[in-house]
Amino acid sequence: MKYRRLGKTELVVSVVGIGAWQFGGEWGLDYTAAEVDAIIRRGKERGINLIDTAECYGDHLSETLIGQSIQGERDQWIVATKFGHKFHDHLDRTEHWTADEVRQQLEDSLRALRTDYVDLYQFHSGSDEVFDNDELWAMLAEQVQAGKVRALGISIGSNRNIHQTSRSTEVGSGAIQVIYNRIDRAPEDEVLPSCMEQDLGVLARVPLASGYLSGKYKPGDTFDDPKDVRSHRDKEGVQAKLREVQQIQATEVPAGVDMAAWALAWCLQHPAVTCVIPGCKTAAQVDSNASAVEMDMVRDDHPQAVQR
Repeated sequence: MKYRRLGKTELVVSVVGIGAWQFGGEWGLDYTAAEVDAIIRRGKERGINLIDTAECYGDHLSETLIGQSIQGERDQWIVATKFGHKFHDHLDRTEHWTADEVRQQLEDSLRALRTDYVDLYQFHSGSDEVFDNDELWAMLAEQVQAGKVRALGISIGSNRNIHQTSRSTEVGSGAIQVIYNRIDRAPEDEVLPSCMEQDLGVLARVPLASGYLSGKYKPGDTFDDPKDVRSHRDKEGVQAKLREVQQIQATEVPAGVDMAAWALAWCLQHPAVTCVIPGCKTAAQVDSNASAVEMDMVRDDHPQAVQR
């Protein structure tokens, strides 16, 4: 595994993390504690130290499963979670952004994670209107001072949201989470340059484009399980992406190279990107994701590279 400094947060994270939305049950599977434990154990074996989750991946369900799994070795993990929503049912959430509501969300997350601190606490895909709330950020700064949060971050809902990105340092955030992958390069225009200018860490979410860049799917494939979030997306748009992926695989991915590993390494070659956080449904997928570090695109001279 290779490691990088998560911008001005000074957290040192593996360049490949574990995205944990799937543990909340919205990607077509319900997870047992044993299944989550197997995924996290394999991640540890491969040198992964970052897990990214949220309060609304299930009603703190993903956090609960993670907290059970890492109990007893909390200090060996960088745990990132988020705030701003409440899960009610499959793909049904409400938003809650007042300082008091978020303070309670933090307490609930700490309880679910079985910990007394969160390493990275992230504003989760809120509007600019709710973002521009001095009372909220003042309360969060107090949580940092109290030791309940090590660092603050912003998970921007739109991968072109330069308003929240450009104000990151001002509100005390040291990291940006953004959708970035080979078929969605919008952050390259403004967001990633702003992150570099401010020395912000960057977590690239959806680096496999919801699995389309895994190489497992071809044009004509469909996602019909109503429990899989992809089944709710525009079918024509999905097919267009699958056709684009097929072209990329034919023209850019070297022969014999696993496309998923290539796609993660492609993200990691950008000088602004600290870490990719793909979801993984099995321990075998953790292995596939971790193998991205073996590719030449993941260079040791990255601006945030740390030797361990």
